[in-house]
Amino acid sequence: MPEIKIEREDADGEGRYVARVAGIGGEAEITFTRRGPALISADHTGAPETMKGMGVAIALAEFMVADERANGFKIVPVCPYVLAQYRKHPEWADVMAMGPSSA
Repeated sequence: MPEIKIEREDADGEGRYVARVAGIGGEAEITFTRRGPALISADHTGAPETMKGMGVAIALAEFMVADERANGFKIVPVCPYVLAQYRKHPEWADVMAMGPSSA
């Protein structure tokens, strides 16, 4: 499995978690919007064809959950991918702003 490097980019209330894989073109992302002092919405997840099947999207979601948990934020899973992963990972409930069937 290739090494996936993930960073958070934050600017003016919006941002993204971006993943890059050495030797692979493009980047994958989860975009987000700050909704309050301790709330974000995970808006969209996207990955280029060059990264399909490499586990990049789930790595992004796991990184986002860990990062927002560490910073005391709650996530509103607007993005269908993030919501689907939340339904598979009930242990994320402490960092989500709603139950998996509420969104």
